[in-house]
Amino acid sequence: MTKSLLVAVDVGTGSARAGVLTPQGALLGRAEQPILMNRSDANHAEHDSEQIWQAVCAAVSAAMTLAAADPSEIVGISFDATCSLVVRDAGGAPLSVSRSGETQWDTIVWLDHRALAEAEQCTGTGHEVLNYVGGVMSPEMEVPKLMWLKRHLPDTWEKAGYFFDLTDFLTWKASGSLARSQCTLTCKWTYLAHEKAGWRHDFLDAVDLADMPQKGRLPESAAAIGQDLGSLTSAAATALGLTQRCRVGAGLIDAHAGALGSLGAFAGQSANIHRHLALIAGTSSCVMALSPESRPTAGLWGPYFGAVLPDCWLNEAGQSATGALLDHILRWHGAGGEPTPALHERVVARIMELRSVEGRRLGSRIHVLPDFHGNRSPLADPNALGVISGLTLDSDFDSLCRLYWRTAVSIVLGVRHILEALNQKGYAIDTLHITGGHTRNPLLMELYADATGCTVIEPATPDATLLGVGMVAATAAGLYPTLNAAAAAMAQGGLTRPPNPEARTQFDFDYRIFTRMLAHRSEIDEAQDKAITQTKAFDVHLQRNSQPVDGPPGPAHPQ
Repeated sequence: MTKSLLVAVDVGTGSARAGVLTPQGALLGRAEQPILMNRSDANHAEHDSEQIWQAVCAAVSAAMTLAAADPSEIVGISFDATCSLVVRDAGGAPLSVSRSGETQWDTIVWLDHRALAEAEQCTGTGHEVLNYVGGVMSPEMEVPKLMWLKRHLPDTWEKAGYFFDLTDFLTWKASGSLARSQCTLTCKWTYLAHEKAGWRHDFLDAVDLADMPQKGRLPESAAAIGQDLGSLTSAAATALGLTQRCRVGAGLIDAHAGALGSLGAFAGQSANIHRHLALIAGTSSCVMALSPESRPTAGLWGPYFGAVLPDCWLNEAGQSATGALLDHILRWHGAGGEPTPALHERVVARIMELRSVEGRRLGSRIHVLPDFHGNRSPLADPNALGVISGLTLDSDFDSLCRLYWRTAVSIVLGVRHILEALNQKGYAIDTLHITGGHTRNPLLMELYADATGCTVIEPATPDATLLGVGMVAATAAGLYPTLNAAAAAMAQGGLTRPPNPEARTQFDFDYRIFTRMLAHRSEIDEAQDKAITQTKAFDVHLQRNSQPVDGPPGPAHPQ
């Protein structure tokens, strides 16, 4: 009898990864292919969705070869992806989302911040949907991006026939199904999954998107994660090198897949799951906290119902630039350079040497606020700026190492800030389950335990995100009756790192400085805004009261 295997696909910011897994969660083969990104300026970022599909197909083919798997053995496939927005015309062909008009750039990348003004307008409505995004709309969500398209690229809007979150685009390419995942719609499209009528059409009216559902062919209701969307189409089976025996499962956002792979062992354990937090950390970082009840938290996305596990509410937080910030520090410093893995390793090795002499107080007069791409959580301020205090004229390699170390400290203090906000709302988080690129950085893994005071679990699986997608594929294939059952059965455990109690004093001090710097930055921003307002008012006053230089003379004074 032919054995049953699963294919999981994870599309990140810079690459597509595919894995072949057993129904028990073991990863048999993994492959990766790069994907392109177009950056026309600091706030604009675009993908080519056809190139992403080609990368997915190549990664699946390579993973199948590495796993020595036969296509007839694959019974289920699913996808996760970044929350990027794909736009297609009525015939399903790509439509440009770029100011350049180039058709290949049909996808607005999740990190794109072009829609800052539109996000502020959404927040200004004060609508009920904001209660489920932390009270503040982010420019990284799909509604403000669609508002921007309608305003700035009206020709694209007029021709549009499909709007997809990238995950749903991939399941459409694979199965032909127009279903949209409960994860994507709930987390990024203002769909309220906990209510019978999920869409709030009065909100869409208020932001001039009344035509969004019809124009984008969005369904009235969302598909549960792992729902069987049908078999692979003939074309997709050929492109992926699989067969039409393979079923396609409704997928989820990449960070949410990482949360599922990290926290799956606790599926159905409502009494304990609120003590565990998933941290999916790479270019950016996402923090996922699950609870059996709704826990609204200002500045954190959610609460979202059924966005990871079917019986749980999710609070989602994040940092828009973490690995990307360390890369930036390497590029920016005079002793740095292109942020290759080798350069990161060299810097980390030297930090370890310096710390053997100076201890954790290495570079202790350097303090950093890591919000170089805004603060996603818990301040929910996309306009927040990074701050570095304590620089000197030193420009040698050791000065780079000190700055890198203190930047890493600040990244983890940002996570501590988020944990504090969650625990004030009823969570009791004492364990972090970490997956992603940060697991390859020993400094960060040490800091996540020591600077937060939490126990850190590094999943035993080499790729918790692919494991989470594999759980979804197994559910769609009918190997398990529910997603909870698949998650519990396929969980892989992990390695435990407790916090070092000797580090507490130093990092408690650093955290006090961190929160003071946040307050000081806020004071400066408020003073700046006040000064700008006063200057504008004074300019208006001058314009209203000035006399034209070359105007006619006024009336003669009586003698």
